[in-house]
Amino acid sequence: MRSIWKGAISFGLVTIPVKLYSATEQKDVTFHQVHREDGGRIRYKRVCTQDGEEVAYADIAKGYELASGEMVVLTDEDFEDLPLSTSRRIDVLQFAPAEQIDPIYFAKSYYLEPDAQGAKPYVLLRNALESSGQVAVVKVALRQRESLATLRVRDGVFVLETMLWPDEIRTPDFAFLEEDIEVRAQELKMAESLITTMESDFDPAEYHDTYREALQQVIEAKVAGKEVIPAREEEEAGPAVDLMAALRASVEAAKRERGGEPARPKKAAGKTAAKDSKDSRDSSKDSKDEEKAAPKRKTRKSA
Repeated sequence: MRSIWKGAISFGLVTIPVKLYSATEQKDVTFHQVHREDGGRIRYKRVCTQDGEEVAYADIAKGYELASGEMVVLTDEDFEDLPLSTSRRIDVLQFAPAEQIDPIYFAKSYYLEPDAQGAKPYVLLRNALESSGQVAVVKVALRQRESLATLRVRDGVFVLETMLWPDEIRTPDFAFLEEDIEVRAQELKMAESLITTMESDFDPAEYHDTYREALQQVIEAKVAGKEVIPAREEEEAGPAVDLMAALRASVEAAKRERGGEPARPKKAAGKTAAKDSKDSRDSSKDSKDEEKAAPKRKTRKSA
């Protein structure tokens, strides 16, 4: 794993330097958008809707759209004086029983590893927190966002779990909650019986992503069936120093793409094979003459 942030746990007057690591990863099968005909990657351009011009990344700013549809453009200077902590501290605010924190608040999990000089205070706080049966409620700033979070212990390591703010939790507003739905005692007893029947200790290793496994099998079958478009290195085209050389290289590349089959010119109506052969020789002669004359034309200056 690679650390994505460095900071320190601030616990009273104790400071524990730590490194932050993502504790989870999603195992989705990722795809690219490609051209159906040849498998070429689809590229997108950043285009302004006002003038239709492509915009360089350096010229892109943040915009906040008003209810009226008008756009307020914010610059880097507008963000400089905002009260976002840059101290890289994980400030312990309080300790609380874990069951008091609804899991709906949790957003993302991270592992915390102590630096060499912080190992002892790390272990001390870890052991004290683990024996208390509580979690630490902290505040931390990550990726230009300030979050509440909790610190708990898992497998001997601190887990930092960032949390959503209370106003980010939606209130369920569903019509059935206002209805007077009657549940009979026998129905409730049967449902409870079903729950009891299905009770068991939770073991996450018993479950797996059947869709991802099936999709991987489809991809492997495609590979085995050779229904795969081979990767082709994209050559960066530089300026043509010698036009004839560039054209000749282009013709050779086209021949290779056609499997070595030379491109044949279309025959004009009424022409004989002998005439075609003569035209071909004349064309070859003209091409050689043009190649000899090319250097002279390069030195000419336009009027």
